Amino acid sequence: MRLARLSERSGVPVATIKYYLREGLLPPGRQVNTTTAEYDEEHLRRLRLVRAMIQVGRVPVAKVREVLGHVDDESLGRTMRVGAALWALPQVPEPDEDDEYVRAAHREVGALLSTLGWENAKQLTTVSPAYRQLVVAVAAFRRLGYDWDSELLVTRAKLMHQAAIADLDFLETHPSEEEKVAAAVASAVLVEPMLQALHRLAQEEETARRYGFE
Repeated sequence: MRLARLSERSGVPVATIKYYLREGLLPPGRQVNTTTAEYDEEHLRRLRLVRAMIQVGRVPVAKVREVLGHVDDESLGRTMRVGAALWALPQVPEPDEDDEYVRAAHREVGALLSTLGWENAKQLTTVSPAYRQLVVAVAAFRRLGYDWDSELLVTRAKLMHQAAIADLDFLETHPSEEEKVAAAVASAVLVEPMLQALHRLAQEEETARRYGFE
């Protein structure tokens, strides 16, 4: 398909597609002549992913380029390829390791992973942005003075494990390694906001059930 058709099918303006091409977010089309290129379904799929990352995920263009570089890196095995792509997404700031709440959160999260039997996750604690994000959140929660029973974290972690199983099952429905990794990125960018929204809707529903609309 020509550029105008790619724009029509994707809903992305031609000028924006040209910008994505210049920035390396889309691979070049097949050159037909000096002024015309042809694009295919792979371009359409990549364009939609780029658009979702930028518009919905609010991922900066430079970060999108970095993430897609890992998506396309065939030298990595699937686990590292998915991990590298997800770790390249914007993350929370590094925790302040001198903070007593952060130190306590490290211990609490470490104990949580042991309780869950998540041995693979424990091996990644020094490099995983998700681990650091959990530590930062737990430390902030404790700093506010909320005394959560650790079992509440265990319960939520088990729910998230079921969500992760569903995510990986979804990945397996895609034929190529590149599509699997791209689906993992799409899940991180789009499913996480959906889970957050469902959580908040569930809170609204349960609050109304318990206390009404007074």
